[in-house]
Amino acid sequence: MKKSDLIVGIYIIAAIIFLIVPIPSLLLDVLLALNMSIAMIILFNALFSKEVLDLASFPTLLLFTTVFRIGLNVSSTRLILSKGEPGNVVTTFGSFVGGNDIIIGAIIFFVLILVQFIVINKGSERVSEVTARFTLDAMPGKQMAIDADLNTGAITDTQAKERREKLQQESSFFGAMDGATKYVKGDAIAGLIITLINLAGGLAMGMMRQGMDMSAALDKYVILTIGDGLVSQIPSLLISLSTGIIVTKIGKEADIGDILFTQLFSEPKVLFMVAGAMSFLGLFTPLPLWLFMGIGGIIAYKGFTMSQAKEIADIEEEVAEDEASADEIRRPENVVSLLQVDPIELEFGYGIIPLADVNQGGDLLDRIVMIRRQVALELGTVVPMVRLRDNIQLNPNQYMIKIKGVPVSEGEILFDHYMAMNPGYVEDEITGIPTFEPSFHLPAIWITESQRERAESLGYTVVDPPSIIATHLMEIIRRNLCDLLSRQDVQNLINNVTEANQTLISELVPKLLNVGEIQKVLQNLLREGVSIRDLITIFETLADYAPTTRDTDVLTEYVRQSLKRAITNTFFPEATGNSVVTLDPEVEKDIMASVKQTEQGSYLTLEPDKVQAILKSLKQETKKLEDLGRTPIVITSPIVRMYFKKLTLDYFSDLVVLSYNEIDSSVELQSVGMVTM
Repeated sequence: MKKSDLIVGIYIIAAIIFLIVPIPSLLLDVLLALNMSIAMIILFNALFSKEVLDLASFPTLLLFTTVFRIGLNVSSTRLILSKGEPGNVVTTFGSFVGGNDIIIGAIIFFVLILVQFIVINKGSERVSEVTARFTLDAMPGKQMAIDADLNTGAITDTQAKERREKLQQESSFFGAMDGATKYVKGDAIAGLIITLINLAGGLAMGMMRQGMDMSAALDKYVILTIGDGLVSQIPSLLISLSTGIIVTKIGKEADIGDILFTQLFSEPKVLFMVAGAMSFLGLFTPLPLWLFMGIGGIIAYKGFTMSQAKEIADIEEEVAEDEASADEIRRPENVVSLLQVDPIELEFGYGIIPLADVNQGGDLLDRIVMIRRQVALELGTVVPMVRLRDNIQLNPNQYMIKIKGVPVSEGEILFDHYMAMNPGYVEDEITGIPTFEPSFHLPAIWITESQRERAESLGYTVVDPPSIIATHLMEIIRRNLCDLLSRQDVQNLINNVTEANQTLISELVPKLLNVGEIQKVLQNLLREGVSIRDLITIFETLADYAPTTRDTDVLTEYVRQSLKRAITNTFFPEATGNSVVTLDPEVEKDIMASVKQTEQGSYLTLEPDKVQAILKSLKQETKKLEDLGRTPIVITSPIVRMYFKKLTLDYFSDLVVLSYNEIDSSVELQSVGMVTM
């Protein structure tokens, strides 16, 4: 058996024995002194513990000490009634504390009883009850918080297990304390009753058995009764105070002394005000001048020293913050973070902030979400996150769009105005501020709210500032989507297809093509506005033709022909009435004759004068389509299409070049001209 187990067992058994077996007065003195020392040990442990679980066994201690104290009460009562000699400790407490005056001793004893019973016990009982209730009510929320931290990776499984165990211990502790405080309350009541019994029994024994008169019996037994009550109630008071400290614990990182001194003496101006009040009382009232002025001076000196210490601490904190900031700047990872470039950035002046701030009613963020959704549906790829930044270097109503850190377009809006654009058939004019629509650089007019209804009734297209920015941003994203498609994006697209098409992907990647080559094909398609949403058809076409060629431009042409239904639906939504421009067969022959093949790919060596003649003719013919309000579309033979597109790309970026194999046979085309030299 362990020594600690043996001591605890003897402690409990002794308390039971005291209820049955009489003990000598000398042993009672030793046990009473031991009881007082145990009460002090418990008090100071409660005072300086960091948190309540440092004394998790306190409810059990409360029960053990209560039973032991009751046993001593019974033993002392037996000695008082039987011999009138309960020992030196009880006699000394009765005579010394009461000043050998039974009235003073009785008053002190009853005051002590009232303080313990009404103030400390009542408060501890209520706090224990409320704490237990709130602890149990908060337990599910705390458990959910632990699970959330575990799921996010903030804590490990071991830490989560420790937190759950600690939470369970806290709930068990406060639940036990709620019941254990009833022992303290009952102990105080029992002490009061035992004292009354000692007094009545002692008077009866003195007068009836020992032949003492009333005065002598009162003088002897009242002193002994008061001494017995004090020697038992003082340890009980200490235990009750320990209970109150435990259930009102407020700090987990420092003991109660640190917390009290920090919170009471942390503000110099409070000490100065108290010092002034004490000095005023000493100077202008009959109170002792030396006492109140002395206390006021001490408090003022403490406030002065604290004020100086606080100023020094503030300076040290400021220096530490500066040093920390300097260290933060010097850290190499901060330089690395500056090297990161956002794929898409929208910078704007401070005047446009309300459009992007949700708290001010701005819906620009919602519009960007819709742009990303719409592009995903139309072109089949995910648009990277758009970074929004305010830039004080811009004009208040100006905004700038950057692709990979490089400005590609900008615009300016006018608040409390709307942009009105003439679709081409409106003859009535409206007054306003002339401007240009930023997306397509079309002429427009800024009009006020009062003009909006009239402009719409005349047939003008009227848009608000957020719509202007969103439309401009979407058009820039469309034009640069091919450059925004990274290898990681392609890999993500491949992974999405792999789940349902394992055979296709295992055949294509990486046996026939790597991710980079597939990326180039997809970029070629996006560059000309062809949707890559039908990835299965694209990958199957690549798997069919990749064994014969790995030229990504040629593979792109094969893929375009496989996507002819999608291409036809995009550029020829109606089966009839489609006007296009064709290419002269002689021009096609000259283009094919000038194609040179190299290991890096093919390129044109067409003579400059012929190139100029082709471009001049192309400009004339496409103008016919523009005058008709149609999109400029040129139809070529399949073998010439990609070379003609490369030839015209730098001069006609919006020109659509299609081959006959990319158009569904059900579509009727009408040629309005032919590009010649």
